[in-house]
Amino acid sequence: MTTLSYADSALSLLPPVVAILLAIVSRRVLFSLGVGILLGVVLITDFSVMSSGQYLGEQVVGLFWDDGSINSWNIYLLGFLILLGMITALITVSGAAKAFADWARTKIRNKRDAKLLTMFLGCVVFIDDYFNSLVVGSVARPLTDRYYISRSKLAYLLDSTAAPICVISPVSSWGAYIIALIGGILTAHGFTDSGHLSVFIQMIPMNFYAIFALLLLLCVAFMGLDIGPMRQHELNAQKGNLYDEAKGLPPGANSDLPEADNGKILGLFLPITVLVFATFYFMVSSGGDALAAKGLEFSILGAFENTDVASSLFFGAAIGLASTLALVLIQGLDKSYILKGMLAGARSMLPAIYILLFAWTIAGVIGQLETGKYMASLATGNIPFALLPAVLFVLAGLTAFSTGTSWGTFGIMLPIAADMAMGTHTNMMLPMLASVLAGAVFGDHCSPISDTTILSSTGANCHHIDHVITQLPYALIVAVISLAGYTVLGFTESLAAGFATCCVLFVISIIALKIKVNKRA
Repeated sequence: MTTLSYADSALSLLPPVVAILLAIVSRRVLFSLGVGILLGVVLITDFSVMSSGQYLGEQVVGLFWDDGSINSWNIYLLGFLILLGMITALITVSGAAKAFADWARTKIRNKRDAKLLTMFLGCVVFIDDYFNSLVVGSVARPLTDRYYISRSKLAYLLDSTAAPICVISPVSSWGAYIIALIGGILTAHGFTDSGHLSVFIQMIPMNFYAIFALLLLLCVAFMGLDIGPMRQHELNAQKGNLYDEAKGLPPGANSDLPEADNGKILGLFLPITVLVFATFYFMVSSGGDALAAKGLEFSILGAFENTDVASSLFFGAAIGLASTLALVLIQGLDKSYILKGMLAGARSMLPAIYILLFAWTIAGVIGQLETGKYMASLATGNIPFALLPAVLFVLAGLTAFSTGTSWGTFGIMLPIAADMAMGTHTNMMLPMLASVLAGAVFGDHCSPISDTTILSSTGANCHHIDHVITQLPYALIVAVISLAGYTVLGFTESLAAGFATCCVLFVISIIALKIKVNKRA
């Protein structure tokens, strides 16, 4: 079977763009992704019906069986979702979620505190973005529901802490991956004087989007800056409708589960705590085993660079489920309730699993089309050096938006950014690499086909497209601020000047948003 590449053609953008636009217009995510997949397949196979069927079959099989063995990453991640759904449902059935909400009502006095606590939890649970979104969502949902905070707002709180925190945290799956990538790039270009970890830390203040996305989220939580579609969702929530007004409960919502009257707060916090520590242990353990296999000395950072994230999430969730089952059995919960809860919890994750399978499929198709390479090629023209940080930010954002992957964007764009810096001004190497990291997170926040976006809406139990549309205005505000900062940084070659520009624009934006919100009040 002959397949075509579109690395030098704008046609490579067609499948993701069609899928994204259809998803936003129709709100039918699976249908839209399916159309994008089919469009990409016929392009790859040069419109051959037989070849298209064969190629699509290979892609679907590859989700579960790849290169003669089980696709362990996908299987473990899907298993993690099912196990976490079971844990969440059992916590609900045991009455622990209700007990936590009742307890929080005496400690958390208003909506603002509920949002700030959710953000705090998102910043604390930083080892992985998938883990962050799903686990914090499970803990925070009873609390945000109690204060009539919309599920769309909860999804925004989850998504805008998960990736921004992980991308600037060295002890996380993201940080370890980035350090490994950057370390290889710098070594290849002869930069061996500084340690890779110290270079990563130097880049943290250069990641304008991550920093100011977190600051904007803090202001939104503290000051109630509800703008665009988010405002309507929050108004609906005040009427008791936490979901989309027209759609009612999102697919998979466990609204019909019975709740025991003797639930304890321990029934929520103990399983989640066990889950967090077990996952951390398995991440360090699997990374340590990989280091030992390579004959390298153990270190926490080295372990995170070599960890198996998916299997760690799965086995951590298995331990978490075991602890949850032990607690509900000790509580004396009826076994029929336990079984019903586990089945309902597994079913509640099916919509997310379907979307993920379609998203992974279109990601494979987009990879074959080489959409990322086409986007990267746009940066290789005669662009003035001073504009390169800003241009790389935009291109990384568009690449992540089109492909639905930050990590893939890192892998494509970081080496190109380094080559550009070597060919122009080596002192700007780190700012240009940081602008790629920032742009990738921005594109990831805006993309309906991003797995992080999908899992944030899953963690909040809200409609996926509702989350995308309500988060978009906030992401665009921070993107404009960051773009201005990278432009000033490029012209002045001063991090302080670029950061100061972002600060000034951020303050102006907050004042303008506050005035706008007050006028509508």
